[in-house]
Amino acid sequence: MDSLVRPDRYPRSSRYDQSWVLSLDMGPHPLWLLEDLMRDLDLRPGMRVLDLGSGRGATSVFLAREYGVNVVASDWWVPAEQAAEVFSAAGVGDRVEAVHAEAHQLPFEEESFDAILSIDAFEYFGTADSYLPYLMRFLRPGGQLGMATPGMTREVRELGFIPQHIRDVVGWEALAWHTPQWWRFQWEITELVTVTSARLQEDGWRDWLLWTRACPEPSQSVIDMLEKDAGELLGFTLITARKNRSPG
Repeated sequence: MDSLVRPDRYPRSSRYDQSWVLSLDMGPHPLWLLEDLMRDLDLRPGMRVLDLGSGRGATSVFLAREYGVNVVASDWWVPAEQAAEVFSAAGVGDRVEAVHAEAHQLPFEEESFDAILSIDAFEYFGTADSYLPYLMRFLRPGGQLGMATPGMTREVRELGFIPQHIRDVVGWEALAWHTPQWWRFQWEITELVTVTSARLQEDGWRDWLLWTRACPEPSQSVIDMLEKDAGELLGFTLITARKNRSPG
């Protein structure tokens, strides 16, 4: 557990009880990804932020506590009542609203958010060409968009196949894991946003491996995949953008 406290790399996340973060586990360390992504964003107290694919709520708690924003935590897999209990116990129930919603049927008013963030979820719903235009309905002009998602150093389509050590663990889902360059083009070609940062997280695969080993029921298949890959192909793509005030 001590290895998960890394103030040199993640000072804000290191102040949190890592056993609490583990209890909300649904994949790679969500606070590490979010804290790194926040280097490229500018959230201010009082902003209204959509945490899209918020899971069991760790990222929403972090956003409310660390940045003083008002969060709408939207997830399809976790009941709103369950997430609300997490927020109440963390002392942010007055600043975080839990919503049960599917990412293609969001029940929000248009242009009602100052920022939309998504941590380790966008790969499940956001790769279709039509998704960004849909999502931008809910973001105010000039608003910020940011997401962290499993990424690749090369496109599967460029390779011509899914490498066996990745296929054995996630199968065809790897088709949704893209390079920063892919995401930059995918977003900017719409002329709806201007990408402000698109990068592969430094040593993201090592973070993923460290966290997986620490989980109460570590996935040996994921560990084997990451050890075999050793950062050759796998990591996390972090991308941020601002919604254009007019097309182009």
